[in-house]
Amino acid sequence: MTNDPLSPDHGFMLDLVHTRMPFGRYAGRRLIDLPEPYLVWFAGQGFPEGRLGRMLQSVYEIKVNGLEHLLEPLRNVKKE
Repeated sequence: MTNDPLSPDHGFMLDLVHTRMPFGRYAGRRLIDLPEPYLVWFAGQGFPEGRLGRMLQSVYEIKVNGLEHLLEPLRNVKKE
């Protein structure tokens, strides 16, 4: 593993694709499949604390910048 802060954390990226929303209106939906307006709402209200909040904030940034296509190849990669 590298100490480069700009190097992507592949495990985290896989988690963004495979983790499901644990609560709320979109419970059970993959984080990466959450609608952008829902993520914008979280951005305005505040993301939850902890890892889930960091993941939701990351998905928000990916979506508002139109970068979802970068995660598409990971959809079929199995988590170890």
